Amino acid sequence: MGGQQAFTRLIAIRHGETAWNRDARIQGHTDIPLSPTGQLQAQQLAHALLNEGIDVIYTSDLLRASQTAQALADVLQLPINEHIGLRERHFGQFEGLTHQEIMDMHPLEGLRWRQREPTYGPENGEVLQAFYDRVVKTSANLAAQHIGQTIVLVAHGGVLDCLYRVATQVRLDAQRTWQINNASINRLLWSEGVFSLINWGNTEHLSPHALDEISERNFAR
Repeated sequence: MGGQQAFTRLIAIRHGETAWNRDARIQGHTDIPLSPTGQLQAQQLAHALLNEGIDVIYTSDLLRASQTAQALADVLQLPINEHIGLRERHFGQFEGLTHQEIMDMHPLEGLRWRQREPTYGPENGEVLQAFYDRVVKTSANLAAQHIGQTIVLVAHGGVLDCLYRVATQVRLDAQRTWQINNASINRLLWSEGVFSLINWGNTEHLSPHALDEISERNFAR
């Protein structure tokens, strides 16, 4: 144990595409499965992470995340560990609506949501600050259990947004200028309670020919 590294490597992944992603509908806690495209993305992601030395896979318990995690688990022959703390933000009355529908039906609340007020939460939904605190606490607790290891967190766009902000010290009410794509690979370190960003938004594995190339390499072995 004396040579154990005093940090945890985190690979944070947004789930694959869903039909509601394509329609730009707010999902939140609504349990939407992966679309056929999302299932393909999950397979491409799994093969891209085959040789990463991953020790543990954690996932949100929502179907779109757990299906993505299961594709990785099948390739790595590891179990998945569901954690409710990795769920997307609960958007209450906004769930199932597009951004335009929110602004048309709830203009005042929609404006507060778009302005990212930390103390605001949609009716029956989650306050932004509380969501951020949940995500950071959950991720830190999981990282602290795996010092010296590499763990995967399969979650959602909002969850990854929180991780980016805590690692780069970006304010919660600042508008997002970084991408959080479906099935993207995002790398962080956690050490002594501090998150650091290594790299962000890798989607090279999602090229249309990625699976064919992987299959050819595996066949040649």
